[in-house]
Amino acid sequence: MPSQKDHERALELVQRGMNHQMAEEFNEAIRLYKESIAICPTADAHTYLGWAYSFQGRIDDAIAQCEIAIQLDPEFGNPYNDIGVYLMQQQKLDEAIPWLERAKLAKRYEPRHFPYINLGRVYLTKGMVNKALQEFRGALDRNPDVTDLAQLIEDLESKLQ
Repeated sequence: MPSQKDHERALELVQRGMNHQMAEEFNEAIRLYKESIAICPTADAHTYLGWAYSFQGRIDDAIAQCEIAIQLDPEFGNPYNDIGVYLMQQQKLDEAIPWLERAKLAKRYEPRHFPYINLGRVYLTKGMVNKALQEFRGALDRNPDVTDLAQLIEDLESKLQ
């Protein structure tokens, strides 16, 4: 069983991996996430490892990492949202919906508005404008600073009139 010190070290490695990932240094990010997992497996490390894989086009590997993350911490919302996004990328919109809905309900999840935006995108692509608007409004309720979203809502509402 990993100690508190191991857990802290693992999360430090995740943070370092995220820094490399933001710099588009995916191989180094992957190495750090895997090192973190070897010390103390966390939902965060598996989720971000999946995210790094997705940037390499390894969508099936990304989904597999998110599934491991969910097993480790079912209350962590990011892997649910990420699976939904990966399925959207594969044009599997109907399969993405339940994952995004589960992300909305997760207790541990920031930024909370992402699954709403992603569901809005799914519904908009499917031509379900009213459902898309409902999701976009939900996103804006959770993060009023997304100014693009307010404009999108206004544009969609004007097309409905």
